[in-house]
Amino acid sequence: MYQNLSYTFGASSTPLLGETIGQNLKRTVAMYPKNDAIVSLSQNFKCDYETLWQLTTQVAKGLIAKGIQKGDRVGIWSPNRYEWTILQYATARIGVILVNINPAYRTNELIYVINQSGLRMMVSPLEFKTSDYKKMLKKAARECSHLEQTIFFEQDWDQLLQLAELVSNEALETIESSVQFDEPVNLQYTSGTTGFPKGVTLSHHNILNNGYFIGHRLHYTEKDRVCIPVPFFHCFGMVIGNLACTTHGACMVIPSESFEANQALKAVQIEKCTSLYGVPAMFIAMLQTPEFDKFDLKSLRTGVMAGSPCPVEIMKQVQSKMYMREVSICYGMTETSPVSTQTKIGVPLEKQVSTVGTIQDHLEIKIINPDTGEIVPKGTSGELCTRGYSVMLKYWNNPEATHQVLDDAGWMHTGDLAQMDEEGYINITGRIKDVIIRGGENISPREIEEFLYTHEWIEDVQVIGVPDEKLGEAIMAWVKLKKNAPVTSDDLLQFCQDQIAHYKIPKYWKFVESFPMTVSGKVRKVEMREISIEELNLQQLLKIKTS
Repeated sequence: MYQNLSYTFGASSTPLLGETIGQNLKRTVAMYPKNDAIVSLSQNFKCDYETLWQLTTQVAKGLIAKGIQKGDRVGIWSPNRYEWTILQYATARIGVILVNINPAYRTNELIYVINQSGLRMMVSPLEFKTSDYKKMLKKAARECSHLEQTIFFEQDWDQLLQLAELVSNEALETIESSVQFDEPVNLQYTSGTTGFPKGVTLSHHNILNNGYFIGHRLHYTEKDRVCIPVPFFHCFGMVIGNLACTTHGACMVIPSESFEANQALKAVQIEKCTSLYGVPAMFIAMLQTPEFDKFDLKSLRTGVMAGSPCPVEIMKQVQSKMYMREVSICYGMTETSPVSTQTKIGVPLEKQVSTVGTIQDHLEIKIINPDTGEIVPKGTSGELCTRGYSVMLKYWNNPEATHQVLDDAGWMHTGDLAQMDEEGYINITGRIKDVIIRGGENISPREIEEFLYTHEWIEDVQVIGVPDEKLGEAIMAWVKLKKNAPVTSDDLLQFCQDQIAHYKIPKYWKFVESFPMTVSGKVRKVEMREISIEELNLQQLLKIKTS
């Protein structure tokens, strides 16, 4: 009976790392001291692993000199810069909990996170794009009694490094030796699509091992150079990116402060990157950039596409046009450090492009009936649950929210709908809350999206449900067309006729240039739904007035 149930575990001959992030980095530095560690193109900065260790030592000592102690929370509110990475490892070495703050946050969101986490220090640039960080922090500080110090890169970074002279090597080593790998090292606030953001509390053991085994599955060695255009404030950047690199002695390449398609491609060419990361929207943007054919991308062999469902057609272009034959799809969530499943190099093309792979090493997955909690047979859709070293410690200071997703047996309930096939491959079919119920029919938005992606003029598409008086919900498609596409909503309706079931054909079509997205690249379907309802209500009101 067990053979037919949707349960699997990641048997592995490679042991878990039983060490802290600082201890692991020290081992890597000893093995590859002169290897490139960080290259930041927009800052014209480069350092090897030996220098990386020296910089993290200086920053760690500087924080100690400023009174920061083990267990304190220090915030990083910044786009991608080399200092972000230095701070990540410096705080880990002395047991300080780094709090990742979304660079797009505004004052009210900032105040909430500072107070909820009990932040003692904030590190940030003075400004970024339209965000005046200094001004917002000054305003926020009036309502944040815990926040004692701010460090701005442009004003205070050099002084922080100089403060290292006030702290002895012995004092630093004493603190480092007290750090345990099961202790918290990182707080990441979920995007808050429902309710207030929750502080996902992750340990050294959580994220160090996840980064290591992601890199292991990508066959990383000290010769790899990884282009990381995804944000550091999210697990994609700091775990799949940075920690996957440092656990294998690979080089972290930062193309720009925030994603720019041309800059990412330029970084691959200049630094001869072997690996490239992105959410599907980023890869779409890179493939569609007018200068795409001018870049030499032949150094690429692998990379990661994750963050949201990966369209099959886009994956095929990434493999062929970008030379990423060994590209991997990762699936997970911040609460699981983040990766639970990942495609392996060398699997059949169908598995590589149509699933999120198989379970990661040392983890467990089961798929359950969300109503009964019972494990469903293979091939049956249900809620994906995961258990193992990667599951978060808790939501920071929020036991009620923690108990809603973490059960007594240690299973993390993801809220994602999935199916497991006979070989253990996982296919994500949607979110439990994303399911559209139209006239009693359960409809997966993902299924409709994948069909619409096959239209030659559609560049990207997202499907949502909107209220309908007669059927409960109606289907709406937000469509981003390719440049100068000669397509109307009638054309798309005709395209769907006799190709998908009538109840799956969208009732409403909205043509857009972009989608509401979080900085980490996830489409905000909650916001899409709110916008659509408002627009549909306005249309109805106009009809009433003119009739």
